[in-house]
Amino acid sequence: MDKEIEILLVEDNATDEELATIALKKHNIKNKLKIARDGVEALEYLFGSVDSETLKCFGPLVILLDLKLPRINGLEVLRRIKSHPEAKKIPVVILTSSSEEKDILESYQLGANSYIRKPVDFNQFEEAINQIGLYWLVLNKQSS
Repeated sequence: MDKEIEILLVEDNATDEELATIALKKHNIKNKLKIARDGVEALEYLFGSVDSETLKCFGPLVILLDLKLPRINGLEVLRRIKSHPEAKKIPVVILTSSSEEKDILESYQLGANSYIRKPVDFNQFEEAINQIGLYWLVLNKQSS
């Protein structure tokens, strides 16, 4: 497992993935990035398999998680992360196009650290990614 991964981006939309990557680079957020394109890939990265109870990675510092994912949706990924004694320490920022109140409520009930609706405008999206990086990777202090 790569101990240097610091951002796990769980995003199935290729355009949003590319925009997030561009925004991170443009704002000199050079932390190592891992991309999971669905919920299964995210859980396999973190736990080795969808059914495993053992955390297999030492990072990331933050997870940017879309909700509307194929195979296993983002809420189920969040549920698995926040129900694990080690993984629940990893900050999870929901980064989604959903503004449905039920998604917001359930995300926070499951332990999301933040809920950000993806802006449609690229400049706003870029600024949102910059602020996420600044806060979760620079300002926020995490326990080991």
